[in-house]
Amino acid sequence: MTDIRNISIDAYDYPLPEERIAKYPLAERDASKLLVMKDGVIQDSQFRHIGDFLPPKALLVFNETKVIRARLQFQKETGSHIEVFCLEPDDDYQIAFSSGSPVRWKCLVGNSKRWREGLLRMPLTVGGQEVVLTAERIEKNDQYSEIEFSWAPGELSFAAILEAAGEIPLPPYLNREAEPEDRDRYQTVFARYDGSVAAPTAGLHFTKPLLEQLRHEGFELDEVTLHVGAGTFRPVATATIGEHAMHSETIVVRKSLIENLIRHIGSPIIPVGTTSTRTLESLYWIGMMLTEQGMELRQLHVEQWYPYESHQPITTLEALEKIIAYLELHRLTHLEASTALMIAPGYQMKVITSLITNFHQPRSTLLLLVSALIGERWKEAYQYALEHGFRFLSYGDSCLFL
Repeated sequence: MTDIRNISIDAYDYPLPEERIAKYPLAERDASKLLVMKDGVIQDSQFRHIGDFLPPKALLVFNETKVIRARLQFQKETGSHIEVFCLEPDDDYQIAFSSGSPVRWKCLVGNSKRWREGLLRMPLTVGGQEVVLTAERIEKNDQYSEIEFSWAPGELSFAAILEAAGEIPLPPYLNREAEPEDRDRYQTVFARYDGSVAAPTAGLHFTKPLLEQLRHEGFELDEVTLHVGAGTFRPVATATIGEHAMHSETIVVRKSLIENLIRHIGSPIIPVGTTSTRTLESLYWIGMMLTEQGMELRQLHVEQWYPYESHQPITTLEALEKIIAYLELHRLTHLEASTALMIAPGYQMKVITSLITNFHQPRSTLLLLVSALIGERWKEAYQYALEHGFRFLSYGDSCLFL
C-alpha cells in the first residue's frame, strides 16, 4: 500500500464562510437537508426521507455514547476563573461515573497559569443536598492535567456531580456558550452511555419516530459505543498527515453486534457517523491483532498506522470470527478496546459500505475519512452543498454517501 503519510493536508482544505456554520440546531431534528451521492450523482432531499435512498436490507449502526457535562467552571477566592474540562477518567468509564468521591480524570485546564497550587472549590446543590466539589491538580504534562475531584457527601456519584455542576461542551467553532436548548439538542435521542465530550453529530438528525419508521421499512438498526474525545475538533496542523498524532478513543462493542455484522457480510453496512465508522473498521484490525499476536492479549488498542503496516491478509469474516472466539475464550459479552485508527485516502474499508455523516471542517481527519470512502468526489459534494444552501458542521445538514 502506498504510504499515506506523505499526503498534503492542503489538498483537503476548502473555503468555509463563517455564515455557513450552523450556530444553532433546527427546530425539528429530521427537517435538516440531506445530500445524497450515489455513483457520483448528487441529489438533495430532507433527512426524514432518508429511507427512500437507503439500499434494501441495510444494517445501520449508531453510536450510543452520551455527551457529558464536561466543562466545570471554578472561581478562586482571588476572583480568577478556572475552567476544568474533563477528557477521560483514569478508570473504566462506567466505574468512573458511578463512583463516589474521589475520582481522577485527565483534564484540560483553562487559565492554568492562575492555578499553580491549592484546591479549587465549587458549592452546588445536588438533589436538594448542599455539596462542595473540590479539584486538586495531581500532575501536569504537555497534553493534559491529572485532576482529583472530591466532594461531600462522598456517596453521591460523579455522574450526579457532573449533571449538577457541569456545562455541555459545545464545539469551539460555534463560538458561543451553551444554552438550555443545547442540553437536549446536542445529544442524540438514542444516547445511553456517558463518556463523550462531543456528540456523534450524524445521529443528531434522527428522531424516535424516524427510527421506528426505518425499522418498519425493513432496515435493521444496531449500536456500538465510541466515546468521542476533544481531539475530534483538532484540525491537522502539520504539512503532511504523517506528522499528525491521532487521538485515542475508547470503544465498547457487544458480542451480539459482531454476530450481526457477520450475518450482514455481503449486505450494506452503513455507519451513522465517522465515530461509528472508526469503531467498525477498528474491529477488523483488532481481529488482525488477535490473529498475529495471539488470543491472550489484554490491552486491545489499534495504533494510528497499524493498518498501513505489512500484514498477511485475512477476510472480514475471519477477523470478526476471531473476536467472537476471543470473547468466548475470556467469557466476555462485550469487547472493550481503544483506537487511534487513522482512516485516510488509500485506506481500504473492511467493514462498511456506505456512510451517513455531516459536513466536516476543512483540513480535518474527518474529511480525510470521507475521502477514503468516496475519493476526490468529496469536493463535488461539498461544492454542491456550498452552492445550494446547506448548513455545515455539528448542527448542520447531512450527507448519505452510497
